[in-house]
Amino acid sequence: QVDLTESGGGLVPTGGSLRLSCAVSGNYFTNYAMGWYRQTPGKEREFVAAISRSGSVSRYADSVKGRFTISRDNAKSTLLLQMSSLKLEDTAVYSCAAAPTMYDTRAYNREVDYTYWGQGTQVTVSS
Repeated sequence: QVDLTESGGGLVPTGGSLRLSCAVSGNYFTNYAMGWYRQTPGKEREFVAAISRSGSVSRYADSVKGRFTISRDNAKSTLLLQMSSLKLEDTAVYSCAAAPTMYDTRAYNREVDYTYWGQGTQVTVSS
């Protein structure tokens, strides 16, 4: 069993920055590729960013490319999402997810690849 706990959400003005963290319990954090998703009421969950087991490969949704940076600290079993130049449309509940994989350099953008999910943290961007 793997537990994922997000933190770092909050209220931030347009153009501001925020850093989300995802603490992963259990052993073998490096067995998982990791990802961030977000969801707003009435909409489907949306891919934000993903990172490979090794941390050497990352991929982003076009809507956040150049503004968000995903990273991981394998020694601390922690996933991070640095968000900058935030826009109103970035307002959502952000969740982290873990995808078991044998590949060091694969980052996944499909929900079906993820087995474990956190509860989410609210990010609200205000004008």
